[in-house]
Amino acid sequence: MATFRARDRSSAVLQSSRSAVWAVLTDADLIAAMTPFVTRIDVDGDRWTWRMTQIPVLGISVAPTFTEVMDLHPEERIVFTHDPERTDEMTSVMGTYVLADHPAGGTDVSIDLQIACNLPLPGLTRPAVERVMAGVVKHMGVVFARNLLRHLGEEAA
Repeated sequence: MATFRARDRSSAVLQSSRSAVWAVLTDADLIAAMTPFVTRIDVDGDRWTWRMTQIPVLGISVAPTFTEVMDLHPEERIVFTHDPERTDEMTSVMGTYVLADHPAGGTDVSIDLQIACNLPLPGLTRPAVERVMAGVVKHMGVVFARNLLRHLGEEAA
């Protein structure tokens, strides 16, 4: 069993208000519907348990489930860390969403997240596994961003 990681950092300027963006980023059902591979997100207070479909990685398939502690700073920041009580989960995510007013109007949105996954694969496969993980994370981000823009009425022409 080895731990593999992928990180994603991105930012964008949206035409929408911070409150409109915040409303989406704090709606677990909407996020699940807009994010590929996510089947649902169960919310229990500040704990969000993400459930995903099977993702093939070098001959094995994983269906990650991970529980995040959500620290919400209304319309400014969302910090999420893996629930330390969930030592049974093979996947964890930690990161931050930051929202700020853009000087020309709209909202600056940035995300920095890191995924760690324990898999029954040897450490020697790290470069290949982490390349696959990075590709999956990138795809999820691109599709989520497109769906977010569509939901906010900011579809690209």
